[in-house]
Amino acid sequence: MAVNFSSLSEVDFRQLEKELDRHDSLRDVLAWADLQPKDQVHPQLIAEVITQDEFTHDVIMPFKNVFLVYDTT
Repeated sequence: MAVNFSSLSEVDFRQLEKELDRHDSLRDVLAWADLQPKDQVHPQLIAEVITQDEFTHDVIMPFKNVFLVYDTT
């Protein structure tokens, strides 16, 4: 179970947690983002990609009033 460090309510956080748990790749993230209302997330909007090393990147995407951060390998 994830810990809610966000400003989301517990209900919203748990709902988002269930949805994000199905993301196994960046492709899944972008497909999910494409299904969201456009005022909540834009599917081509990735705020930043932070390179950790040659294999690992952090991908940051704004969603509603929080930022989703994905650690990708």
